[in-house]
Amino acid sequence: MNILFCAYRDWNISLFQQLSKKFTNMTLLSNPKKLTTKFVTNLNPDYIFFPDWSWIVPQQIVENFTCVCIHESNLPKFRGGSPIQNQIIRNIKKTKSTAFIMNNGLDTGDILLQKTLSLEGNMNEIIDRITQNNHDLITKIIQGKFTRKKQSGKFTIFKRRQPYESELKSLNHSNQYIYNFIRMLQDPYPNAFLKIDGHKIIFKSAKIKGKNIHFEGVIE
Repeated sequence: MNILFCAYRDWNISLFQQLSKKFTNMTLLSNPKKLTTKFVTNLNPDYIFFPDWSWIVPQQIVENFTCVCIHESNLPKFRGGSPIQNQIIRNIKKTKSTAFIMNNGLDTGDILLQKTLSLEGNMNEIIDRITQNNHDLITKIIQGKFTRKKQSGKFTIFKRRQPYESELKSLNHSNQYIYNFIRMLQDPYPNAFLKIDGHKIIFKSAKIKGKNIHFEGVIE
């Protein structure tokens, strides 16, 4: 079986290295400019996996090859951009990693597999869980251990967050909201920040201890 693995973040490149030891006929593509119809046609993959991809995939590739995206939500809920952040800020603590077949809609394709994903803890912990889920989902799909089904139920759609939305404009929120706001924007995402008296406080991490929020940050 011939597999194309499209990813660019460090943790998914590490995931590729793990998977390629098990499935030797895998190719990594991390440069979106190289994802062309000609390249894919020459490779002729059985599957193209997109565990983490921030660019539009050419429609001709989607229509002619089996493209599998992994989205961090219980689809059809939270379709669209920034699913992790859009769920955490709403204090959702448990969701799913959903592997689905890409089509010409926005996260609307048939579901192959899902796996429970906890959104508690810091971003590094969440990313570790996502990576493990991706490993398990991709392995099962390559092995043919899935049942394809249509998405069902009420859908919601959210836009990808922009860097300017990382500004915490007021502290007039609950501790839980502020904590969620900071932790959902830990590296590698645009960190939460607060502007005050000509300075910019950048929040790197946070913890709730009793009635207080303890944080690490930088004052610019």
